[in-house]
Amino acid sequence: MRELKNLTQTHVAEKLGVSQSAYSKIELGESEVTFNRLEKISEVLEMKPEEVIAFNESMVFNVMNNQNGGNVFGDINNTVSDTERQLYQDQINLLKEEVAYLKKMLSKFIN
Repeated sequence: MRELKNLTQTHVAEKLGVSQSAYSKIELGESEVTFNRLEKISEVLEMKPEEVIAFNESMVFNVMNNQNGGNVFGDINNTVSDTERQLYQDQINLLKEEVAYLKKMLSKFIN
């Protein structure tokens, strides 16, 4: 969620009053998190503590087998809030703009 909100580890660490490396260990699961720390992280991310705990990559890309045995991306609409859905859409739009810009720059470079 931190990345979806375009927040750096340094920014979140500063808000929490810890170093970037200490915050990185929290994200990597290398450091135990107290409930008070979880509440502070939730405030920075503008989420409920239970949403922070429950959030994982499967919420973003829920991969499941289809009837033919292949992988398809599942519907994430039932597992994310409207706020999270908007964050995903905003991130997708930013990435589309970046791809378009890079294609334009590459085209100029090739020509």
